[in-house]
Amino acid sequence: MEKYKSKVIEDKAVWERFLLSKDPKSFLQSWNWGEVNERMGAKIFRLGFFQGKKLVGICLLIREDAKRGPHLIVPGGPVLDFGNKKLLRFFVDEIGSLAYTEGVWFVRIRPEILESRDNRELLKSFGFVSAPMHLHAENTWILDISQDEEKILMGMRKSTRYLVKKGLGSGLSVELSEDPRRAKILFDLQVETAKRHKFVGFPQKLFEAEIETFAKDNRVRVFECKLNRKVLAAAIIIFYGNAAYYHFSASTSKYPSLPFSYYLQWKIIQEAKRRSLKYYNLWGVAPNNNPNHRFAGVTLFKTGFGGQRVDWLHASDLPTSPLYWLTYLFERIRKFLRRL
Repeated sequence: MEKYKSKVIEDKAVWERFLLSKDPKSFLQSWNWGEVNERMGAKIFRLGFFQGKKLVGICLLIREDAKRGPHLIVPGGPVLDFGNKKLLRFFVDEIGSLAYTEGVWFVRIRPEILESRDNRELLKSFGFVSAPMHLHAENTWILDISQDEEKILMGMRKSTRYLVKKGLGSGLSVELSEDPRRAKILFDLQVETAKRHKFVGFPQKLFEAEIETFAKDNRVRVFECKLNRKVLAAAIIIFYGNAAYYHFSASTSKYPSLPFSYYLQWKIIQEAKRRSLKYYNLWGVAPNNNPNHRFAGVTLFKTGFGGQRVDWLHASDLPTSPLYWLTYLFERIRKFLRRL
């Protein structure tokens, strides 16, 4: 059997063909997500793992020069057969070597394999430790939208279904765009949302980069929910593989009697169905039923639309420097303070 080797992949078509052939797949390992991060100033690496001439795995790594310690992240990846221990050993050796070359303290991965004791033990056996913080959405809520609209409505919580239907008769409208200039609308709403929920928002530049990059492949839309000409809520929806992703969003606290957030979700679902997608990924929810968790409110909102929880394996760190443990301690404290 031929030995494994790795090389940088420079052909978008090769990368995307492999990724889209796998299930599950995530836009977080897509070519475009790498480009978004490059536009934000990050150094990225697109590694392909080969057995002979056959591509058997890919891994998008993003360098983060954080104050808490420089590191590499692998969101939604790597994409390979985790049951193949020889390939997994090769992957670990390759990223360890890259980490040493880059002078980073650790590599954090969050593959899209299910959370389980067996999967945790598997990574532990290769030198990984459970990360003190999550990486992107680990606990997600996913709705099967392959059913007809009436069945989707009937699968909702009664109160949610009522508010969706009420929104349909409330004079609201939704406009779709792939113009990166619409990022300003979302950013302004996010400023208000961040103050309301006490979190640090994302930069407008990131919204612009995501819209412009994914628009090249017709894989993004900005949804704006309006009352007359006033935007009450906005969201960036990524369409990738067989799913729509509710990635970034923000809303006003005004007009509390109008169910505009419910109306917006229904319009997103309809557009995803129009594209013949199977799933709607409402992104992050709280990892438990703790009413004091920071995501408790948004979890109640999202779960009302029906669907099911999918918990991906919690992020794992491969320490490559003794200084990693400074990051580990810092992040443990920050997680507690942020109620995560």
